[in-house]
Amino acid sequence: MAGFLSEITSTRTLGRCVRPTSLLRTIPSTPVAFRYYSSTPLETVPLAFHHVPAEGADVKKDQSLVICHGLFGSKQNWRTLSKALAQKLRMQVFVLDLRNHGTSPHKAPNDYEHMAADVSRFLKDQGLTSGVNLLGHSMGGKVVMSVALNKEYNSPLRTLISADMAAARGKISKEFIEYASAMQRIEEAGVKSKSAADKLLAEVEPELSIRQFLLTNSFIDPETKTLKFRIPLDILSTSIPAIGHFPYAPGEATWEGPALFVKGAKARYITERNEPITRGFFPNMRLETFDTGHWVHAERPEQFIGLVKEFVEAQK
Repeated sequence: MAGFLSEITSTRTLGRCVRPTSLLRTIPSTPVAFRYYSSTPLETVPLAFHHVPAEGADVKKDQSLVICHGLFGSKQNWRTLSKALAQKLRMQVFVLDLRNHGTSPHKAPNDYEHMAADVSRFLKDQGLTSGVNLLGHSMGGKVVMSVALNKEYNSPLRTLISADMAAARGKISKEFIEYASAMQRIEEAGVKSKSAADKLLAEVEPELSIRQFLLTNSFIDPETKTLKFRIPLDILSTSIPAIGHFPYAPGEATWEGPALFVKGAKARYITERNEPITRGFFPNMRLETFDTGHWVHAERPEQFIGLVKEFVEAQK
């Protein structure tokens, strides 16, 4: 698992030191429905993805695992873990780049309604009409929940797995806005190395592990020789408040399928207050707690893989 840990930018540091509220402070409040009501279909984008084929004997050809990353993440963060999951589950695995992340198209708005529609389009484009086990971490957790709760999208789903995210509205941390602003200043300053960019990020984020994670989105432009970011900072900076929302109100929708929620005990994403709300959306919800922060899959990769395998294989 060492390769996976390096992909999460010094996850060993994240596992010990990351502040649970530094990435997303989900302060539960009275849930409000933020629905995108329109008579016209949502405009979707084709999502970039990494595919790990199933190999070996007794391959489950009728099932797939589809993974959605969190805010400022990408498919790259899951490459090693996705390979391990494909081997253990004996099924193909797809890791997506959500819109405005990784190498997927840049397109506003960056809300859950559109991200869920993008994932639904991906499933259709890949011919995944059944047997889909849908897994998401953090923001990706809300994306997969939004897919499951939409009757137009959820027919391919077999199971749902949310890594440390509840189905509740929360107040987004101001630090996210500071991150986006700092990254914009880095581009404007024309810095020529990641070390120089790290110094500017350190003005708003003291944790090295988080700065390294943010810088996984950067590259050196071959023409200008300056550091740029792959993600559209203008779109993401204006849409950050929407990341704290959830597009369904309690009682508005449910998904009866098997759902696994993995809570980080040291984080504040799944709480005593929002767990009942989440269970109202997902009545067949199973909750497991890891002695970790928010990065449950990175801090305990073998435990996470084992739990996902046991859960997926237990379903008929």
